[in-house]
Amino acid sequence: MTRPLLAIDGDSLAHRAYHALPKSIRRAHRRPAGALVGFANMLIRLWEAEQPRAVVVGWDSLGEPTYRTESFAGYQAGREFDDELLEQLDLLPQLTESFGFACGKAAGYEADDFLAAAAASEEARGGETVVVTSDRDAFQLASERTTILQPVRGVSQLARIGPAEVRERYGVEPAQVPDFIALRGDPSDRIPGARGVGEKTAADLLRQYASLEAALEDGRFAAQAEELRLYRRIATLDASAPLPSLNDQFPRWAEASSFAADLGLGRLAERLTAEAPQSRS
Repeated sequence: MTRPLLAIDGDSLAHRAYHALPKSIRRAHRRPAGALVGFANMLIRLWEAEQPRAVVVGWDSLGEPTYRTESFAGYQAGREFDDELLEQLDLLPQLTESFGFACGKAAGYEADDFLAAAAASEEARGGETVVVTSDRDAFQLASERTTILQPVRGVSQLARIGPAEVRERYGVEPAQVPDFIALRGDPSDRIPGARGVGEKTAADLLRQYASLEAALEDGRFAAQAEELRLYRRIATLDASAPLPSLNDQFPRWAEASSFAADLGLGRLAERLTAEAPQSRS
């Protein structure tokens, strides 16, 4: 059996863990811990379920400008995060690396850009990728070699999305997803879309024209043409994101357990210690 590369949107799963688990979960000195515990548990479950050859987790560089924010001031405008979540987001890349897993994080790139880079790299070497994210922008990555795992209930239930599921949900091909987002808009990222165009109309237009550019060249949305081209660029994941080395890995359960213990997460440390003999059997 081919062992896939597992590419995870760290910020996406951390947010889901933070909001899904009780805020009463605490570590040493009564510091918040729900996102840390939930994310770590998800890493363990994903490793056991997917048996990947390696894991890479992409992270946003919060507070750093990207071409998206520089080219469109309204992009993700108004997003605010709890201080307790931000504190845990600072620790999560270290937790990830304590597992022996790779992290992708660099100024100018978002977490899902690293997912795109990972999928492109793995396809180029003839491998398969499992991408874990709740961000539907990543549906553009679905292919015969790349599958999306989308959390649909907290962080415990996952839907498996391939090209057929993208067509069923949106009525477009994966490669058309950036065009679809540009036309329909994306409320979560504050992308307005084309005026008067909803999900059905966007899909109908792409069935008719195959691409946003073809529709614009035919004179559609003349007053918004440059805006829509910008929205498409923003919605397109950047596969040039700088990846770390993605050699085959095996989890360093003992190191992860030690890191969890240092944070005052005793139960998580015990679980990680218990994983070691099971995973090698």
